Formats: sequence, structure tokens, C-alpha cells
Amino acid sequence: MGARARGTAVMTLASPLSKTQALVIDGNATSRSLMTAQLRELGVGHVRQATRVRDARVILETQPYDIVLCDYYFDGSELSGQDLLDELRREQLLPYATVFVMVTGEASYAKVAEAAEAALDAYLVKPYTSAALADRLANARHRKLELKAIFDAIDARDFDRAADLCLERFQRKATYWLYAARIGAELLLRLERHAEARELYEAIIAARTVPWARLGVARTEVASGNLSAARRTLETLIGDMPDQADSYDLMGRVQMEQGEIDAALATYRTAATLTPGCLLRQQHCGTLAFYAGQRDEALRMLERSLAQGLRSKLFDWHSLALLALMRFDAKDGKGLKYAADALAQGIDRAPRDARLQRFDVLLQGLRLLLERRLADALQLARQFARRAADEDFDLESACLLIALWVRMARQDIELSEMDTLMSQLGLRFCSSKSATEVMLSMAEGHEPSTQLMRDANARVFAISETAMRHAMRGDAQTGVQLLVEQGGLTLNAKLIDMAALVLKRYRERMSDPDALAPRIEDLQRRYVQASGQGLKAARAAGGMALRG
Repeated sequence: MGARARGTAVMTLASPLSKTQALVIDGNATSRSLMTAQLRELGVGHVRQATRVRDARVILETQPYDIVLCDYYFDGSELSGQDLLDELRREQLLPYATVFVMVTGEASYAKVAEAAEAALDAYLVKPYTSAALADRLANARHRKLELKAIFDAIDARDFDRAADLCLERFQRKATYWLYAARIGAELLLRLERHAEARELYEAIIAARTVPWARLGVARTEVASGNLSAARRTLETLIGDMPDQADSYDLMGRVQMEQGEIDAALATYRTAATLTPGCLLRQQHCGTLAFYAGQRDEALRMLERSLAQGLRSKLFDWHSLALLALMRFDAKDGKGLKYAADALAQGIDRAPRDARLQRFDVLLQGLRLLLERRLADALQLARQFARRAADEDFDLESACLLIALWVRMARQDIELSEMDTLMSQLGLRFCSSKSATEVMLSMAEGHEPSTQLMRDANARVFAISETAMRHAMRGDAQTGVQLLVEQGGLTLNAKLIDMAALVLKRYRERMSDPDALAPRIEDLQRRYVQASGQGLKAARAAGGMALRG
């Protein structure tokens, strides 16, 4: 949700209800009409209705609402109101200033009461009176108004000030300190103030043990690169609270970063089972199943994601690319055309999106191969390959390119430049265990390509080791020079980032650090930041995403 949309909601907190907009989400027509009538009786200016969680998600992704009144249970749907709230919060698609009220029956009361600890604004147990609804709304709006200075700072993108305001409220144990502390910890993570974030989470645990704070500690460990500690924290948390899906999310990301695709898939299966209506977890599970070679499962999960979430901002077009690859392999021309038509809709909405255009190149290439227009397919593949040295060419792009060329290799086309291309891609993007494993998966068992990428990974590792030996033996100048030289040749973000780290750590021991700094900064700007790769991006994504 953009700052402008969030600001609209924040401004209405001090306004009368007559100027507010509300969304009622309930599958039962009678209940939905009753909630709508109650809101109007309280003076809410505009009330919109949605019958399904899927529709409500699209509505909330595109327009801010001041009040959301949502039923917890939807008959005949795997999605619950909590699933909707979790996804919107996790992807920052719901303004902090929006008042989200969950309505529940006695049967699901315990789950909703637990969710109230996780930043839910209020909940109502059926049957309830208009007076009870008015009371919940008044209390929630008062809390939002009390924290308005924090929300204003976030809207202004002054995240440091917002975090400091949260810390100050927490330290004073002022009104709504726990709510503010959670926002502050999230901001500190975003600002990469990892030590402060961890300190805040641990202080929250000491003051009042809550599951999200324990998970927050693990998130700070992942963000700072301490994956072993994060894994221990998560194993304990999962053991104590086996039904908390967010813990499995983070554990899957840690496992993926450590190159354990099968383990990450098993973890995400658990998360997807706990929240069967969660679009993001479905896609993660389907993607990992694809990488692990479990194509039946991958097809089932990704087909389901496409059917449920194509209109949603939470739908990742990478899922469509993987579906297209599987449909091509099954010689399903009709299915491939359906994927191309769906992608065309996305391109119509965002015609300048370079990522969608790369997916389009892949699908065009697959259709040309399926139609046996091999010369045209080769020409397109070569055009795509010429982009491999572009500054914004990322790991995801490399995987698409590998997938296309491997399928061309199966068509008995003479591909004299393929070995050079695979080596080039390996040297640039085999910068971690997870990246290497994903690229090997996309090579689909094409032995010449997989061997070239393994060799590239070994070479990147050897360069890193040699540079560090020079630095630790007192010759940091030579170590940094090696990293800069090889980083410039391979465009490998890990080598470029390592050059910056070694320079920073050993600067005082180097003969001429200023001669290397501008070159490193230029390489980082062009090939680390532009492509979203590098050590920082890998930690932030936890190895799960292909993009930084």
C-alpha cells in the first residue's frame, strides 16, 4: 500500500464516522446485511460489501478502507478472515491506520483471541450488539489516534523517526506500548538496525511473553546472517507452538538459504497445510516442489494459485512461468496458450514492467519450440542471452534463460555457444548454496550445464577463500584487488560485496584503500543494487525468493 493511500486512512482517524469508509466481508447474506446496517446506524459514511475472502483481498489491495469488519469463517472456503489479515499484513498491503475487526462464533473464539495478540485491532463474538461494535470501534480508533505520530512518520517515509517514537513509547511503558513495540521492531529490521531490533524483541519477551516476539528474535538472526542461531531459535519455537505457520515460513527460508531444498519443501508443506487458503504459501510450496523435481505436486499447487489469485497483487508471475515450463514439457499447447493469455493481461496492466517482459520472452520461446519453429526459437533465445550482462539481469532472469536453453538442447539444435553461456551465468549467479541449487534445478539434469555451474560455484568459492587468506595474512590490499578484479570480470555480487566488506574491515592496514573504493562502489551500484543480488539481499530474502 502506498504512502498516499495510508495517509488517507490516517487523516480520517480524527474525523467523524460520517467521513469514513468501511468494508464488510461475510459469506452469509443475512449476517452481512446486519453488519452493514449496524455500521450505517453508527454513522459510517460509506459501506461496501464482499462475499468472499478472495474478492475482499483484491479490493483491499487497490483501495484503502478506514474500517474492515470481517467474519472469521467462510463456509465452503479454505480461506479464513485470519488468512486474509495475515497476508495483507505480511505483504504490507494494509495501512497501519485501518481498523480491522474480526467477527467470530464461539467455536473459533480461541483462535481469534490468540490473533488479537498479533496486531488484530478488535474482535467480536456472535451474537453481539450494536453497542459492543461501537465500543470496539471507538477503542481501536482511539489507539490509532494515540499512535498517529508514528503512522505520520511512516507515511513520510521517515522510518528512523517512526522507530524512535516506538522505542520511546515502549521504554516509558506508555499507553499501547506493546502495539507500538511491534511496529518499532518491524521498522528496526527494515532499517537494518538488527542489534536494536533483537534487543527490543528480547525486552518485549521479558516484559510479556508473546509468540511474535520470539519469532522476531529469529528474524533478526536471519537478517544478520546468523542462520545457525536462527535455526535453533525456530526449532524451539516450533516445538513449543507447532501450529504457528509464520515460524515454518522463516524456517523454510533458512533451510533454502542453506541449500536444503527438500527440507524447505517439507517445511512449507506444513505451513500450507496449516493455512490451506494462503496464496503466498501455496506458491512457495509449488515453487519448491518444482525445484525438488516433484512436478505433480508443483503443478497442482501452482494451478491452484493461478485459479485463486491471478487478480491479486500477491500472485507472483514467476508461478506462471513455472506452470508454462511444465505445460510445455507435457506438450500441452492449450495450457501454454492459456498461460500466455494470462501473462498478456498482466502486461496490459503494466506494459513497461521489465520482469513481465522477460516472462513473455520465455513463453514466446516455448511456443516457438512447441510449434517446431526452431530457427525462430534460436534467434529469440540468442537475443535473450545477449542481455545476460545487463546491470538489472538477476537470478530469476538467469533461471528463465537456463530453462529455455536446456529445452532447446533437447530439440537437436546446434548450440555452439551454450557452454559459454552456462559458464557465464554460473560465474555471475552461483553466489550461495541456495542460488546454486536453484540454478541446478532449472538445468533439469542437463549434465553439461550442471557441471559447468558446479565448476563456476567452486571457482567463486576459491576466489573468496584466496582473497580472505591474503587479508588474514596481512595483505588485505591484494585480497581486495583480487575480489574487485574478479567481481568486475564475473559480475558476481558476492565477490563485489566481499570486496566492500574486506575493505571496510581492513582499511587501516591497507596501503592504498582509496584507490579501490570508487571502483567497488561503482560495481555495487551497477551489479548488486540494480539486480537485487548480493549478501544483504540474500539474507533479507532468506534464500526463498529469486529476487532481492
